Amino acid sequence: MFALHPQLAADTFCLGNFPLSQALLMDDARYPWLILVPRRDGLREIFELNPEDQQQFLWESCHLAEVLCRHFQADKMNIAALGNMVPQLHIHHIVRYRSDAAWPKPVWGVQTAVSYQPDQRAALCRALIPQFQQFDSCIKF
Repeated sequence: MFALHPQLAADTFCLGNFPLSQALLMDDARYPWLILVPRRDGLREIFELNPEDQQQFLWESCHLAEVLCRHFQADKMNIAALGNMVPQLHIHHIVRYRSDAAWPKPVWGVQTAVSYQPDQRAALCRALIPQFQQFDSCIKF
C-alpha cells in the first residue's frame, strides 16, 4: 500500500494525482518546484517500476516539466531523482532562472527555504492545475 515518506509529507503540499504519480508542491516560494512520486510501495529507483509504469512515469515527468517550463518561462528545468535523504522514489522538477540565487549551482543548501503564504500557494495552484492533462486535483478551492 502506498504511503508518502514523512519528510516529503512535511515539506510539500499535495497538488494532485496523475494516473501513476502524486504531484507535490515543495513549500519553498523561492523556486517553482514540484515533486512527482509514483504511488507504488517500496520503490527506491526508477528501474524498479515495471515497464508500463516506467513509460507512464516518464510521460508524467515530461508533461509536468513542459507545463512548468512554459508557464514560468524557465531558463532551464532541473529534473533530478536523488533520494539521498528520502529513499522513496521521487523526482524533483525545479524551474531555474539565470537570475536565481543558486544559479548555476543546484538549489539545495544555498539559502533557507521560504514558505508560501496561503494566498500565494492557492494562486499558484489555480494557475497550474488546469494546464495538466490526466490530472485529478487534491486541492479544493
